[in-house]
Amino acid sequence: MTSTCYKYLVVTISDPPGRGDAFDPDCPTRVVLDRIGDKWTVLVIGALHHGSLRFSELRAHIGGVAPKVLTQTLRAMERDGLLTRTVHAQVPPRVDYELTALGASLTGPIATLTDWAETHLSVILASRDDYDAAADAR
Repeated sequence: MTSTCYKYLVVTISDPPGRGDAFDPDCPTRVVLDRIGDKWTVLVIGALHHGSLRFSELRAHIGGVAPKVLTQTLRAMERDGLLTRTVHAQVPPRVDYELTALGASLTGPIATLTDWAETHLSVILASRDDYDAAADAR
């Protein structure tokens, strides 16, 4: 009992309120990491970095995403508070998507990861080729 109470006190005193622990298998932080680690979410955030876009503009900018998948991604991001969906009362209806402050706070980290991926692409592809060749030789 003492060790459980001590752990509770240490955790509640040392961690800021509302902060998760991604290494705790029961922590919802993993759900958040799944959302922001999804390739479509990363691309939507990158596309909306400079301002709002309509669905068709967003889909064209991203390229290669099925309408159903983009719709699911946008709904999940809206639910998580990463973007807003604004419906304009006009014919035909117009819907704009825009990052919230929370979503915009991801643009820096995602730009860094995107730059890293683009910079190291040739090294990673060469490594894959080497690995596959070695695996085929076994």
